[in-house]
Amino acid sequence: MTGRYALRCAVLGALAVLAGGRSLAAAEGRGQSPDDRTQWTAEWITHPTAPLREAGIFHFRTVIHLDAKPEHFQVEVSADSRFALLVNGSRIGEGPAKGDLQHWRYETFDLAPALHAGENTVAATVWNFGDYAPLAVISDRTAFLIQGDGAAESVANTNSTWQVEEEAGESFIPRVGNGFMFYWAADPGERLDGRLYDWDWFQPASSSSSRWMAAAGAMRGTIYPSDNIAVSTGRESHNRWFLIPDNLPQMEFREVGAGKVVRSNLQGAECFPTKPVMVPANTTVEILLDHSTMVSGFPELEVSGGSGAEIDIGYTEALYDEQQRRGNRNEVANRKVKGLFDQFLPDGGSARHFTPLWPRTWRYLQLHVKTADSPLNLEGLRVYFSAYPFEQRATFSSSDPDLGKIWDICWRTARLDARETYMDTPFWEQLQYVDDTRIQSLISYTVADDDRLARQALHAFDQSRVPEGLTQSRYPSLLQQFIPNFSLSYIDMLHDYWMYRRDQTILRELVPRTRPILQWFFERQLEDGFLEKLPYWNAIDAPRGIRGFPRTDSKGRSALVTLLFVDALQNAAELEDAFGDKSLSSRYRTIAAKAAKAVYDTCWDQRQGLLADSPDRDSYSQHTNIYGILTDAIPLKDQLDVMKKIVGFKQGDKLGTSAVAMVSYHYQFYLSRAIDKVDAGQAYLGTLEPWRKMLDAGLTTTPEYADPTRSDTHAWSAHPIYDLLTIVAGIRPAAPGFAGIRISPHPGDLQSFDAAMPHPDGTIRVRYRRRAERAQFDVDLPAGVTGALYWKGQEHPLHGGNQTLSLEAASSAF
Repeated sequence: MTGRYALRCAVLGALAVLAGGRSLAAAEGRGQSPDDRTQWTAEWITHPTAPLREAGIFHFRTVIHLDAKPEHFQVEVSADSRFALLVNGSRIGEGPAKGDLQHWRYETFDLAPALHAGENTVAATVWNFGDYAPLAVISDRTAFLIQGDGAAESVANTNSTWQVEEEAGESFIPRVGNGFMFYWAADPGERLDGRLYDWDWFQPASSSSSRWMAAAGAMRGTIYPSDNIAVSTGRESHNRWFLIPDNLPQMEFREVGAGKVVRSNLQGAECFPTKPVMVPANTTVEILLDHSTMVSGFPELEVSGGSGAEIDIGYTEALYDEQQRRGNRNEVANRKVKGLFDQFLPDGGSARHFTPLWPRTWRYLQLHVKTADSPLNLEGLRVYFSAYPFEQRATFSSSDPDLGKIWDICWRTARLDARETYMDTPFWEQLQYVDDTRIQSLISYTVADDDRLARQALHAFDQSRVPEGLTQSRYPSLLQQFIPNFSLSYIDMLHDYWMYRRDQTILRELVPRTRPILQWFFERQLEDGFLEKLPYWNAIDAPRGIRGFPRTDSKGRSALVTLLFVDALQNAAELEDAFGDKSLSSRYRTIAAKAAKAVYDTCWDQRQGLLADSPDRDSYSQHTNIYGILTDAIPLKDQLDVMKKIVGFKQGDKLGTSAVAMVSYHYQFYLSRAIDKVDAGQAYLGTLEPWRKMLDAGLTTTPEYADPTRSDTHAWSAHPIYDLLTIVAGIRPAAPGFAGIRISPHPGDLQSFDAAMPHPDGTIRVRYRRRAERAQFDVDLPAGVTGALYWKGQEHPLHGGNQTLSLEAASSAF
């Protein structure tokens, strides 16, 4: 087994070790474990001469002797920037989970399943992206750390007894546009030169290509050896990493199908990768594989022979025509791969394996092979899916088969856009943005019954706050970015958590920390209640065909920006009532009421029956009226009429001389919330037309925007999976912590649906069947839990267990 293969191959034995690798449970407070390590004796180690802040890939190893196979052998492991850990050639795990230097995570593994009596090799590949780092990866310098839990395990501690070598055969490829002019903040390509690579680096004996030497302390500039000793957060140190445990599970890592060849100029390539195929000497070939759905993880290419060959491996979400348009995602003819590329240069050896260090995302994978004087055998291609290990616990099926397909593409998007942080997109940015994360967290609560990644995000955004009060728009991130309304969305995220999750200690910690955020906005509030024109990037939505959104008057006043502020104040007031200062909640409500009244008094257009976007009353949007409803700035008596008007708008419609700004896929989430608030759920299924068009276009995940779009895998467009449960099936909390259950279904034209949602005490199940003029509901609530079914304005009490209600059918008309 080659070193490259051992590093990534998800054989059953390695996965068994991986599954046992996390023994510390998550706890409240700072998001740390109940037995956090506070004292360290291991040293941060590195290469003694290599540049520490430039891109580099390194191997570390030590040999430990054991008199007998241990029952447990627990260690803490970290690195800057990343590591992949092996014991005796078995893959143990990877990390550390992303964070910042003040909250640098370590992983906990039990190595015992991979150990035996006698000599054992503990090894790791550690890499630093340097200038090529994804924007979400923060770094100080190349370093590696292992700390054994007790005296027996201390033999594994990193110190000068460890060896290190710089891997000359592996490097990162400088980013190039590849014909794209899109914002790209993710990983670089990788190059593996098999002629220079140390294929046996993890073995205890050195190979002819090895360059091993004694490791040195990572703080090479200090005269005090103790500066290399690891420290926990809250301690004083001259090294940069303040350690906290990673409370997330290791990422899922399992083999899936590699796809099928859909285009090639190589005879016989159609059998690959099921069977090997040979590329003759002095030949250039292309093999294009379609995975059929988007996938994220690690491809592993195995080859033999082919000395002097060049293999370029390309990854793309979709194929492009000559005008760089995507069109139908299933189309292959006359289309090109544009995106990210890796390169593999075989050395002529047998059973050589290439797999990237960082996960890739693709639907189409292209092998572009150019051989020299020796033929190349393509032995196989394996794909290992890797993502946060969410498990689907909610279900939804109905008489409309398209809804099941929409559910699938939304869930696939939610899976691919989550690793040790949520990500807006796994291909283009891999950054955890507040507004995207709010939607992803709600999907996690309702579909997976998992709040661990959401709790990570709540802590991360709190840790991103700067002295003036704002949270950063995305975090962790090497580059600061501020979108003021995203700080308001962070408060909404805390409110969402309060409603869905029962253990709320985290809110007692974080709710008081929202006060500096709101103070930042108070300092920018005009005398009339409006917010002034805010600094930084006011990115609320990108309505197609509209410039300068959100639209303002000559004083910079925006009804939408001010109503976003009102909405956050209303949620913050409820949170302060429950977890903080009731005098503050009263103040928040007073300020919110004044601002909402100012918007209504100056922006309500009686003739149109709508809120205008500014006091100038010369432009209109769905967005402003959505928030007029959500905040009750629009009186309750008018809200349903307003909803009917804004749902009826079409792209290009005008009021006066101005086009109405229409919500994008992202902001349709808030349109759904307004539909729900006015109990107009019968209109919801009609708003899913864009997702039906996604299916027609061959999309297998939800895109960032309607075509032309940058990203085909964008989390903020996956919200229909949440809406199908909460609007169509109508399942939602009746009180914070899911204390009590409210079921208010809106089946529209559906003849039937079956839905299930996890609850802290079990599972809620709702079954609907329309029988002529009767609506039959079979409802199953967890034992001991009560609730109510709301139907045609009537409340029907529900008890724990099964019950059947036969009621008069409702009209599907809005």
